[in-house]
Amino acid sequence: MKVTLLGAGSWGTAMAAQAARHLQSGDVCLWSRNAGQLEGIEKTGENAAYLPKVLLPQELQLEADFQQAIERLSADDLLVIATPMSGLSETVARALDAAKHSLNIIWLCKGLEPITTLLPHQVVEREDRLHSRGLQHQYGVVSGPSFAQEVGNGMPCALTVASRSTVLCGIVQAAFHHGNMRIYASDDLVGVELGGAIKNVLAIAAGIGDGLDLGLNARAAVLTRGLAEMMRLVKAAGGRPETCMGLTGVGDLILTATGDLSRNRRVGLALAAGQSLPEILKSLGHVAEGVLCASAVADLATRLGVEMPITAMMGDVLSGKLAPDQAVKKLMGRDPTVEA
Repeated sequence: MKVTLLGAGSWGTAMAAQAARHLQSGDVCLWSRNAGQLEGIEKTGENAAYLPKVLLPQELQLEADFQQAIERLSADDLLVIATPMSGLSETVARALDAAKHSLNIIWLCKGLEPITTLLPHQVVEREDRLHSRGLQHQYGVVSGPSFAQEVGNGMPCALTVASRSTVLCGIVQAAFHHGNMRIYASDDLVGVELGGAIKNVLAIAAGIGDGLDLGLNARAAVLTRGLAEMMRLVKAAGGRPETCMGLTGVGDLILTATGDLSRNRRVGLALAAGQSLPEILKSLGHVAEGVLCASAVADLATRLGVEMPITAMMGDVLSGKLAPDQAVKKLMGRDPTVEA
């Protein structure tokens, strides 16, 4: 089988390397809109800007031509969209316009569309209605606890593919389930995608707590009550709350809220240190999805009548309405209630 990955950021590059280690030479293609970036990868063997010090397989094919990256795939192959959430809509639309036959499409991004509060699969379904031209495409998401640097280095990792198509789940497992990576299958798109979005917001909250030196008790409270918020919203949105107890919920939450490689946690630490959000994002050099989707998650919760105090406070902090220490005081000053 052949695999094309659209987007040569850290995560797209790491997953391209994972597939290329197992499939035949030339079967895995990594596309980037930046031809100069690809030239650098070809020359040095690594993606120095996004995944430094990871030697990429020589079998990995590099492609700067978008049309060629799509047309190399047959109806049995796999297209992976590895852009941030902000690029999902445009990239899907381009891929569907370029398609000559039905495609098997998965995406790796986590978050919600800011203005519409749509989940990724809802964004893709919208673009499908506009661009599919009668072709029957299959869709899904891959998510779970995973730092790109570790995946790029071939370290152990377990992820979940969620799709309504068992055939697509099997294709994804054939592409990536080998070596030190396990891929589990699910049909709960809502649960998997919301878990991936909310855990980033909670990781910022955990980073703020650690940055303010609130202690390990406070971190445990944030993660536990944050998980309760996640489960409430997943249920209200039509997903299964028990999905939150798996890799794409509590697993990804633990990793992102406590791991030193977490960009969202670093945002929280820097906010607690008094840095401005523009300064923080500039210094990161990468996308921190929790910043982009915090308000969207809070808006969705309001629309569905779900109480999510930690998430709402993070939206206020990131929008500049509250200072981090003020948000902590407001959370701790809430009326007592029962645990459910």
